[in-house]
Amino acid sequence: MLSKRLWQGLVIFLAVLLLFHLTSHLVAEVFWFQEVGYTQVFWLRIVTQGSLWLMVVSISAVYLWLNLALAHRWKYPSSHDLGEVKFSQQLTTFLSPQYTSSNRATKSESRFLPMKLRSLLPLTLSLSILVALILAHYGTISLTYWQNGVNQPSNLNVPTLFNLEAIFNWGKIVISPDWFLAIVFTIAIAILIYPQFLLSAIAVILSLGFGWVISQHWSEVILFLHPIPFQQSEPLFHKDISFYIFSLPIWELLGFWLMGLCLYSLLAITLTYLLSGNSLSQGRFAGFSPQQQRHLFGLLGGFMLIVGLSNWLHRYELVYSDRGVSFGASYTDVNAQLPADTVLCVLAVAIAFYILWRTIKWQSQHLQQRLLVYLLSLYSFLLLLGNIIIPSAIQSFIVQPNELQREQKYIARTIAMTRQAFALDTIDTLTFNPQGKLTEADIQANDLTIRNIRLWGKEPLLKTNRQLQQIRPYYRFPDADIDRYTIKTAGNPSTTEKRQVLIAARELDYNAVPQQAQTWVNRNLIYTHGYGFTMSPVNTVAPGGLPEYFVKDIISNDSILNTSSPEIRESIPIGKPRIYYGEITNTHVMTGTKARELDYPSGSDNVYNTYDGTGGIKIGAFWKRCLFAAYLQDWQMLFTRDFLPETKVLFRRNINQRVRAIAPFLKFDSDPYLVAADANPGTAQGNYLYWIVDAYTTSDRYPYSDRDKNSINYIRNSVKVVIDAYNGTVNFYIADINDPLITAWSKIFPQMFQPLQAMPENLRSHIRYPVDFFKIQSERFMTYHMTDPQVFYNREDQWQIPNEIYGSEPRPVEPYYLITSLPNVSFEEFLLFLPYTPKQRTNLIAWLAARSDGENYGKLLVYIFPKERLIYGTEQIEARINQDPVISQQISLWNRQGSRAIQGNLLVIPIEQSLLYIEPIYLEATQNSLPTLVRVVVAYENRIVMTQTLEQGLQAIFKPELTPAPAIIRPVETEIP
Repeated sequence: MLSKRLWQGLVIFLAVLLLFHLTSHLVAEVFWFQEVGYTQVFWLRIVTQGSLWLMVVSISAVYLWLNLALAHRWKYPSSHDLGEVKFSQQLTTFLSPQYTSSNRATKSESRFLPMKLRSLLPLTLSLSILVALILAHYGTISLTYWQNGVNQPSNLNVPTLFNLEAIFNWGKIVISPDWFLAIVFTIAIAILIYPQFLLSAIAVILSLGFGWVISQHWSEVILFLHPIPFQQSEPLFHKDISFYIFSLPIWELLGFWLMGLCLYSLLAITLTYLLSGNSLSQGRFAGFSPQQQRHLFGLLGGFMLIVGLSNWLHRYELVYSDRGVSFGASYTDVNAQLPADTVLCVLAVAIAFYILWRTIKWQSQHLQQRLLVYLLSLYSFLLLLGNIIIPSAIQSFIVQPNELQREQKYIARTIAMTRQAFALDTIDTLTFNPQGKLTEADIQANDLTIRNIRLWGKEPLLKTNRQLQQIRPYYRFPDADIDRYTIKTAGNPSTTEKRQVLIAARELDYNAVPQQAQTWVNRNLIYTHGYGFTMSPVNTVAPGGLPEYFVKDIISNDSILNTSSPEIRESIPIGKPRIYYGEITNTHVMTGTKARELDYPSGSDNVYNTYDGTGGIKIGAFWKRCLFAAYLQDWQMLFTRDFLPETKVLFRRNINQRVRAIAPFLKFDSDPYLVAADANPGTAQGNYLYWIVDAYTTSDRYPYSDRDKNSINYIRNSVKVVIDAYNGTVNFYIADINDPLITAWSKIFPQMFQPLQAMPENLRSHIRYPVDFFKIQSERFMTYHMTDPQVFYNREDQWQIPNEIYGSEPRPVEPYYLITSLPNVSFEEFLLFLPYTPKQRTNLIAWLAARSDGENYGKLLVYIFPKERLIYGTEQIEARINQDPVISQQISLWNRQGSRAIQGNLLVIPIEQSLLYIEPIYLEATQNSLPTLVRVVVAYENRIVMTQTLEQGLQAIFKPELTPAPAIIRPVETEIP
């Protein structure tokens, strides 16, 4: 009695603990979403997920429970007399050579398929193995969804439908690891021993798994209820693209769920009947009774209906086929697979209706059982014939001997749809024919471009920042971002110029705090924020080869941050640059406490501050402290005496986690960038630091569109997100009003999204074309710039991204920002560039440019070089640099005695109708990395120059008579193929 009460008490305690945990999590999330102002998003997600989970779990559990209850009612009782024959004796007789047909039992007129142990044992073992495989399959999917759903909720794909290809792929997974087979076989044996308990337990597990998987697709369900037409149709079924984006995933999800439900119930009920009456120990199964037959008929009819649905949906999935030479439905898919799927669908539905009709109009006749066996055999034969034999034969004997002729129409479809899905069809194609006639006058006329040529890259600047600007060990520069700012001209404040800069946030990295100082008070009350930023022009060098800083340090002459000139301080808003929300702010902190927050170091002392921003949630009440202590798993919050009534907790301060928590249905750029701007001119505010994050709407369901390495085949940069680095406020702005996906989301959450014009002008002037989006488009464009099907088939004009030497190792050229003017454009602008070379060649063939300023934002242009003459590529210029005896000798000298030379990014810069190549060379010590810019290599046409400054290099190229002695000039005499 005592032990029973202890168990009851333990169960009640665990239930209360679980309830408290769930409640605290829910209430804390509500408070957080109220803080950021997006409670509508939270409640719609929670209600949709909860409703889906409850509906699916309830339907699954009730369906499986009712069928198992009926099976237990109609199964043979354990005392059913099938003969007093022990299992060991039957097994001996079964293996004996004298076991003949005389041992067979006579069939009863009303019972179907009686069996001896010879047939019963392998059949039941096979069915139990299938049940174990179903559990393993759906369990694996549920676990995958659990991991991905928690960490990356926008990366979940709809599970694969039931078809031969899916079964084959799953079979390869099953047979690969021995431990997996051992687990499956162990579960199968356990089912044979404890069928009632384990089949019921598996039903519960599957019901919970179905609910979890489907609830994670809440966003697809909401989009299904709010579809927006694309006003474009695909060429096979002539359906609007919206059907594939919004509707088809839900039908596939429904098929995934119902297929598992019907298949498991059919197998579980069949096993229940076969194992009833102690059939294995008795060595005989008396056959299925009329009630059992009718029950199985009904289950089989439902299963065949879902099989028919699977066949029907597979027809539409042909637009994602990879069978032919191009993505999407090929000749074989359209002329063989599509008719086969249609026939199989009609046959499966006909069989299902026949079985269900026989179930309703039940007659216990063996003739209908035989007819059913014939129909199922016919379906299986046609399934094998239509899905494997005929398509393989057509592909081998009809398509491959005349592949271009057969596939040409389908290749054209893939090209057109892929270009639409990745917005490649909007790229303007122009011709660029370098004339080699650049003069000193042209250089002077493009002075703004020259003064913004990037000599400092992210990597050397961050290394220098970490040596010179971190100030204290607990500060860190996680990244540096390229941007452009309008700077007042020195000596003439009425004029301004656009300067390209590298800006880096000085964030607080608590992990770098000395171990002895890593106390709870320091972690949560003292070390709360980073402070300031550095800003460096990309093209200037300070004495000693170090980068010049427009903004640096923390305090100088009682001024916050140190600026290089009064004009810089007037041009760059600084205010009180505290960073409570950043890229590495991973701790939760409490502000407004008795403990003073470390603001910044000042000499041998520290300056302290109390947070007065709008971020955070008040936890002055004790019940709130209990709530957030449970949610944050920080129980010291309950015992500290430092809290005040106005104390607030700030959590989820990492900007990447913050935006993903608010909008898990969007994908976000990997590189948030810092902006210093006065977003509200004329109002008194102390903070001018903001983060901008690019967000994307994506899909893997765009028909005929070839997927990239991330399985995406549709993407738009539809949203710009702005996060206040001090207050933590988050605003979403629609950047692409023509995207149907973001239009749908804006209708679902009308208060969440604002038009781009609502973004403050001082912030909008800093938006840029995102590198991640540009990389995806440029990778697709290497192949899909070819619009002629024959050229595409032959891959005769395939492009590639060239390599460059960075440090001493080759690596692909990364897209880079420039301030320059496009050919035949009269003004300079902020552009993103990437050069191309032909496949397996090193000469330039084209360059892709994305515009970022004003009305031209988002426009893409590709400039094609003439194929009949050589335009030097990055690898060819690198080869010329490293083959030059004087330059290579100097680099070799630097690579001795504890230092090494680093060849920086090689930039290809269009000026007028010519190309200029610029590569900085840095020198750093191997022990204490502090890169300094020591040389600049300039290449133009047939000349290469290495000088101490860019100005000297340009002078050596275009005014060689004035070139100072240290300059190294080498003509390029021969071409490199």
